[in-house]
Amino acid sequence: MDIVVSHVSKRFVQKQVIKDVTFAIPAGEICCLLGPSGSGKTTLIRLMIGAIPADQGTIEIGGVQIPNMNMLEKIGFMPQNDALYDDLSAEANLRFFGGLYHMEKVKLEKRINEVLAMVDLKEHEKKLVKNFSGGMKKRLSLAVAILHSPEILFLDEPTAGIDPVLRRKIWEQFQDIKNAGTTIIVSTHVMDEVTECDKAALIYNGSLIEYDSVTNLLQKTQNGRVEELFFSASSNSMGGASQ
Repeated sequence: MDIVVSHVSKRFVQKQVIKDVTFAIPAGEICCLLGPSGSGKTTLIRLMIGAIPADQGTIEIGGVQIPNMNMLEKIGFMPQNDALYDDLSAEANLRFFGGLYHMEKVKLEKRINEVLAMVDLKEHEKKLVKNFSGGMKKRLSLAVAILHSPEILFLDEPTAGIDPVLRRKIWEQFQDIKNAGTTIIVSTHVMDEVTECDKAALIYNGSLIEYDSVTNLLQKTQNGRVEELFFSASSNSMGGASQ
């Protein structure tokens, strides 16, 4: 399902957080929402999954306008902060969330085994989450998000605060999920993660400053590093403010 964001804006009290953002994500790709902390990436994801309404503009997923309760079963969401129950085991957490998705018992048990193996936690399925490392919690959160085999997966800063080796492993898992047919939207402030994606939306101060294939974006730079495009946007912003 394609995702179309059209002239979307969002304000909280006196602060304009998202400013007239428009772009479209083709089905079956990984799209990176890239930008510094506080740029509006999390708000944009919350708008796209229908957790909050836009003040202006529209968002459509597969031709259906968001928010729409019927779309929830087609969407997986991994929040920035782990939404897990520490006093339950990994297996029990997955069984709980499977119940929320109204998954049939036989299908759920099969899927629990599949996702635990996918995130390399099968041997820890009986361990309480409170005894998990931060990286293990990230992987279990991913397992929860993909448990019901969503068509679209939203990941909010999924690699924040984890070591480079685990980050590599998690991105390999994202690629496997994409290759199985899932569209992935991932937010990050880690600039080099853009090369893992098909397309990238560069978000700066709530505005979309660039949106294109990663190959085309990198060709716009002199040194092949995407942060150069943010430096240009920052300089233009400061120049405009001083006039």
